[in-house]
Amino acid sequence: MVRLKIQQLTKSYQNGVKALNDVNLNIANGMFGLLGPNGAGKSSLMRTLATLQLPDAGQIHFDGNDVLQNPQEMRNKLGYLPQDFGVYPKVSAFDLLNHLAVLKGLQNKNERKEQVLSLLQQTNLFEVRKRSVSTFSGGMRQRFGIAQALLGNPQLIIVDEPTAGLDPQERNRFHDLLSEIGEDRVVILSTHIVEDVNDLCPEMAVMAGGKLILQGKPTELTQNLNGKIWRKVIDKVDLISYSSAFNVISTRIISWKLHVFVLAEQLPAAGFEPVYPSLEDVYFSSLFGSANQNLEAKL
Repeated sequence: MVRLKIQQLTKSYQNGVKALNDVNLNIANGMFGLLGPNGAGKSSLMRTLATLQLPDAGQIHFDGNDVLQNPQEMRNKLGYLPQDFGVYPKVSAFDLLNHLAVLKGLQNKNERKEQVLSLLQQTNLFEVRKRSVSTFSGGMRQRFGIAQALLGNPQLIIVDEPTAGLDPQERNRFHDLLSEIGEDRVVILSTHIVEDVNDLCPEMAVMAGGKLILQGKPTELTQNLNGKIWRKVIDKVDLISYSSAFNVISTRIISWKLHVFVLAEQLPAAGFEPVYPSLEDVYFSSLFGSANQNLEAKL
């Protein structure tokens, strides 16, 4: 069942940048991945959904509520971990989370304490609850960010670039936490890291230049690209000529050798071999197609 409905959302800034361009999305319960490079418009969409800014045009409905007309109703159901969540005063994790709970409207002292302790336990921060948040590692701070986003049992949770800068161990812990909370509510994961979406999200979309350029199930999108991705080992000095001659969507160094990955309906040239596509190939192929469309439009 669709819970979040976004229709024809448009947003431009005073500097002339069109951050959102006719964005349409229907999202049900579970983890939804929003992939895109930096500057794609992901954070603008997240801020608009979080009622931190108004769009120029379009509509947003959550559980039937018109979000733009009744923003407070959305805020009551919202948990938000922004990309730049970084206010870490020299107070303990318990005291800060308790203070944030008060600001979120949890007035009953006993119920508030119970929820704060429960969230610290859930985010594996209970043992350090008396430590100042300013002393936490990056991963611990992100887990604290999720704890504050879960205050009040929100039905829509937005996390913007949550794993950027985390080491692999902390990233895995964060993935486990997101998987746990995404079972009975809408969780939107905005990221430029393909692995985050591949590991967590049964539904996804790719955004570039303020537009949604691809959406669907990762497994189906990957299958649709089968037979269209080709690989070849080349010398580094030949990369420019290959990029001119073929639709090179990505390059990777594997065992100290340069591999080029090409998008083509059939064998591009001698020496190429077919490879089963990954979600990364889906992502780069969609960006490649979008870039070509923009170039053709300018010409």
